[in-house]
Amino acid sequence: MINLQPYTNPLYFAYLFVAFLPIMIALSHGVRLHRYETVVGLGFIILMFTGTKWHEGVALLVYLVIEWLVVTGYRRYRRAHNHTWVFVVAVLAAIAPLVIVKLTPLFSKSPSLLGFLGISYLTFKAVQMVMELRDGTIKSFTTWQFLRFLIFFPIISSGPIDRFRRFTKDAESVPSRAAYGDMVAKGVHNIFLGFLYKFILGYFFGTVMLPQVGRIALHHHGAFLGLSWALVVYMYVYSMYLFFDFAGYSLFAVGTSYLLGIQTPVNFNKPFASPNIKEFWNRWHMSLSFWFRDFVFMRVTFFMMKHKLVKNRIHLSQIAYLINFLVMGFWHGVTWYYIVYGLFHAGAIILNDSWLRFKKKHRQQLPHNRWTQALAVVITFNVVCFSFLIFSGFLNQLWFGPFR
Repeated sequence: MINLQPYTNPLYFAYLFVAFLPIMIALSHGVRLHRYETVVGLGFIILMFTGTKWHEGVALLVYLVIEWLVVTGYRRYRRAHNHTWVFVVAVLAAIAPLVIVKLTPLFSKSPSLLGFLGISYLTFKAVQMVMELRDGTIKSFTTWQFLRFLIFFPIISSGPIDRFRRFTKDAESVPSRAAYGDMVAKGVHNIFLGFLYKFILGYFFGTVMLPQVGRIALHHHGAFLGLSWALVVYMYVYSMYLFFDFAGYSLFAVGTSYLLGIQTPVNFNKPFASPNIKEFWNRWHMSLSFWFRDFVFMRVTFFMMKHKLVKNRIHLSQIAYLINFLVMGFWHGVTWYYIVYGLFHAGAIILNDSWLRFKKKHRQQLPHNRWTQALAVVITFNVVCFSFLIFSGFLNQLWFGPFR
C-alpha cells in the first residue's frame, strides 16, 4: 500500500489538491463539510502510517487512548477538585509516553514501540489541555473535539503547535466569503514559498553543499578542537539548511491549514533579522517558543514566586530561563549537544538581559542608531549560527568520531 509522508514530494500535493477541492468549494459558499473533512484527515493519516510504518500507526492509536484517558480523567476530577499533586500527576502521565520514547535509545539499540512521527507535538497539545483545565480556561470538551485538535493532519508531524480554544473556534465556524478568499490567497502563497524554501534552497544547502563542506571540515580540521575555516563554513551552511528546510515545512503546514479554513499560527518571522537573542526566540519556531514561555517559563516563575524560593527578581528569571531551555534541550534528545544547545541559549538570554539593563542605565553614554542596530543583528546572527553548529551534532563527529 502507498505510504505518503507529509510534504515530501509532488504526489502528496496532488492528493491534497484533489481531496481539498470539495472542501474549498463548500467553504467559499459558507458551508463546512465536517464529515468529509474527517474522512480526508483520516485518509491522509492512514497513508502516513502504512507499509513499513504500520507499527507507528498502532503506536499512535495506543497513544491517543492513553492521552484521552489522562486528559478526560483530569477534566472530570477538575470539575469538583483542584489539588496540585493530582495536576502534577496528570502532567507527568501526559508526558510519560514521550519520555519513554526519548529515553529508550539510552537503554536499547531499537527504537521505542511507543514512538511515531509527531509524538512530540501531540504531547505538547495534550499537556497544554491539562494545564488549561487546571487554569479554568478550558471548561469542557467532547471526545471528538479532543481528537480533532490532537491529530489535525496538516500539522501532525512537526507543528506548528496550535492552542485548543483558538483551533476549536476556527474548526467549528465558517469564515465569510471574503475572509476565506484572503485565507486561500495566503495559503497558496505560503505553499509556493514553501516550495522555494524546502525544495530549492533547503535542497541546495542541505543536499548539495552540506555533505561536501562536512567532509572537508572532517578531513582538514585544526589541531585545537578541530577548528578550521571549513568548520565555520559548515556552521553557516547548516544554519541556512535548518532554516529553509524547517521554515519550508511550516509554510506548507500553515498554507494547507488555511485552505481548510483553519488559521494555524505562523512559525517563523524573519528570525535572522533579530537584534538580540530574546527577539530571536520571538521569531524562530514561534509556536514552540511561546509554548515553552507559557507552560514552562511562566509556570516555573510563578511557582518560585508563590513559594518565595528566590527573592531577587533578576535571579528568579535567570533560573527560570535555565530550566526552560534545559527542558527544551532534553526535549530535542538526550545527547550532550542538545542539552548544551539549550544551556547555551539560556546563557545567551541571561547575558542579553544583563546587557539591556546596562544599556538602559547608561542610555546617554551608549549610541543607538541604524549602525548599532545593524551590528546587533550581525552579532545575534552569528551567536545563533554557532548554537546551530552545536545543535547539528557535527562537533560530536569532529571530536569523538572514528577518524580521531
